[in-house]
Amino acid sequence: MTLTDIANLRLWSQQIAASKCKTVKDVIAWMGAMQAQDHSMAKWALGVRCPAATIAKVETALDKGTILRTHLLRPTWHLVSADDIYWMLELSAPYLLGGQKSRNKELELTETIYKKSNRIIEKALSKSHLLREEILAELQQAKIATDENRSSYLLFRAELDAIICSGKTREGKQTYALLAERVPNRKTLSKEEALATLAERYFTSRGPATLKDFINWSGLSITDAKRALEMVKSRFLQETVNGDTYLFSSAIAKQANADPAVHLLPGFDEFIIGYKDRTASLPLAHTKTIINVNGIFRPPLIVNGQVKGLWARTLEDDKVGIALTLFPGSSRPAKKLLDQAAEKIGQFYGLSSFLSC
Repeated sequence: MTLTDIANLRLWSQQIAASKCKTVKDVIAWMGAMQAQDHSMAKWALGVRCPAATIAKVETALDKGTILRTHLLRPTWHLVSADDIYWMLELSAPYLLGGQKSRNKELELTETIYKKSNRIIEKALSKSHLLREEILAELQQAKIATDENRSSYLLFRAELDAIICSGKTREGKQTYALLAERVPNRKTLSKEEALATLAERYFTSRGPATLKDFINWSGLSITDAKRALEMVKSRFLQETVNGDTYLFSSAIAKQANADPAVHLLPGFDEFIIGYKDRTASLPLAHTKTIINVNGIFRPPLIVNGQVKGLWARTLEDDKVGIALTLFPGSSRPAKKLLDQAAEKIGQFYGLSSFLSC
């Protein structure tokens, strides 16, 4: 197995090359969780992996609470299924809370303040879903400081304590809601079960991948990540490439020599961000083009599993234009393949599509 094989196999495990997912919830259940720092791009990440998905279906699933947006795993936004949110929060919270101690001390955010803040937020959201600024107004009225980024820590804590999650969209803006209201049936797992479940989801949906990849994606300690891997590794095939051991499902083992294909993936997509070592698909020479100095992952143009440039979307009335920027020395993919990739984006947004350059 080569690095090129690894990149192509990941397209299959991630449901990009071909998908068995019929709904956006199926996608989230398959992937375990998906980074959603860029909310708009996260919607397209679901569309890439679900042929039947449209922007309307994704937004409906979010508004209904079938899928939710919250902070877990690494300390950033993720999309997660309502079926998995409680056990993932329980598994993630100790790691994330432990990483906040020094900053809490700097901001003078004590456990007393957090408990008071949680009570106020819970009471406010018991009446209706609220915008971020509406919640902050309630906290400020109760004499809880929200300046110097304290607001982010207060909301983050309420998420980790399983009090709040994403609510219904209001006039194009995201709201918060009570998690107990959105997901009344609390599904929990023991820590051992949670570790095994998370590891199995990861290596099934993102293999071939290594232990280092899993640690980077999950936010687990090295000790817990190793425990998780030990519990599930017998269920996967293993290959050693350049001294690293990769695990992957037997279901994708024969897919390395796939037909030529072009994929226009969103920024922060799991095909790139889901791994510690991204060199199987992203050459080191072009890493800074895709991932800028501020840690922003830009939308990659994928040709046969390899990142060959960037793309950007422009909306014009009832059309969506796709502009490409190829890496120096990269050949422009076949027009037919580009048209097919652009058409998928158009179908997702309910618009006709065209290549603008």
